[in-house]
Amino acid sequence: MKITSGIKKTVATIDENHTVLEAATLMTEDYIGSVVVTSHSKIVGIFTERELMLRVVGKGREPGTVKIKDVMHTDHLKISPEATCEEALKIMEDKRCRHLLVFDGDEFIGLISLRDLVVLTLHEKDDLITQLEGYISAT
Repeated sequence: MKITSGIKKTVATIDENHTVLEAATLMTEDYIGSVVVTSHSKIVGIFTERELMLRVVGKGREPGTVKIKDVMHTDHLKISPEATCEEALKIMEDKRCRHLLVFDGDEFIGLISLRDLVVLTLHEKDDLITQLEGYISAT
């Protein structure tokens, strides 16, 4: 199954010069686990709960003074909207991440999370079960 229907096209963004505290506040208010980081309206990375814990809190750094650009994930974790759930899960496993930026060529489309992939996979399994039940009852 392709990831297209699970892509979140409306995402929270924050400029790389804002503080970690500002990003954490935004994430808390919107009840989200990541923000897309920009610089001059260009996507330059992603900041997630993982970076907050590993690169700020876990290191005893002050969230109100640390800039996003100093702790964001810059290894662009990109995927095509035409990718399958399996391909997305493999990238997440290999890169040890839970969010991927979706790009169609150079155009940013949105974000997909591990949670989104789980939902897509469950829907796919439900559809398969329904088809199999129909096949069994028809025979």
